[in-house]
Amino acid sequence: MTIATTEPTITEHEAAQVERANASNATRTITEHEAAQVERANASSATPVVFVHGLWLLPSSWDPWVTLFEEAGYVGLTPGWPDDPETVAEAREHPEVFAGKGIREIADYEEAIIRRLDRKPVIIGHSFGGLLTMILAGRGLATASVAISPAPFRGVLPLPLAALRTASVALRNPANWNRAVPLSYEQFRYSFANAVGEDEAKELYLGYSVPGPGEPLFQAASANLNPWSEAKVDSTNPERGPMLIVSADSDHTVPWAIANAAYKKQKRNKGATEIVKMPGRGHALTIDAGWREVAEKALEFVKRFA
Repeated sequence: MTIATTEPTITEHEAAQVERANASNATRTITEHEAAQVERANASSATPVVFVHGLWLLPSSWDPWVTLFEEAGYVGLTPGWPDDPETVAEAREHPEVFAGKGIREIADYEEAIIRRLDRKPVIIGHSFGGLLTMILAGRGLATASVAISPAPFRGVLPLPLAALRTASVALRNPANWNRAVPLSYEQFRYSFANAVGEDEAKELYLGYSVPGPGEPLFQAASANLNPWSEAKVDSTNPERGPMLIVSADSDHTVPWAIANAAYKKQKRNKGATEIVKMPGRGHALTIDAGWREVAEKALEFVKRFA
């Protein structure tokens, strides 16, 4: 007896996304710099720590953190997202290289780097890097993880007005899905640097802010409406490992309500799950003058488990 089956259909847009992802995965390789970092980590007996940046920043935003963690006996890696330029100046000169990067593609790129390591690493990420950290930990790739002001994933329901205002930089124009979206100084001041003084805000903007792909913002914003969303985290995987979520109490981009909702989803995991709120801090808490306080909080957690 033959049983007829039908294949589920997908839209042309979804088919194009799949084709693009397959082509990208087939041809893209990690950079020489990233390969050298992996080689260095594998040559060391220290536990590797992978730092994952978020939207509107580059891997170099983690440089002070790497120094701190290496002084504590770890070995740091700062992989980029696919096609990341090396410098802020280059990123601003060629913003088009950021366009068309979705959450799954970025997560798969990070995973490919992590799987080259001889030892399971600690993973630390900020903002969309925090979401990527949760995705990677949910894939069983982390011995411990720290998600700082993590972007929301499917199942995280709160959407405060402040977060919506930040995301509207991209969301107000559907064409931004396939574009690179920069922040003006005023937008950066609101979304990142609201908790620091004007002089420091300008310094941070000039030193760190770069364009970012619009696609992840659309994916996160629609996650609870799309069962196939790429902004999805396996929070119950028993191989997830211990996780710390760090929130900033004055964060406009990822307010406490979002971070706490992520914590409530993650704490169902059998691994240790903790959350801490940093007082008087905004979304720039990993790069502003008070970065060390946040880094030491993360390092204290990591030392307990790795």
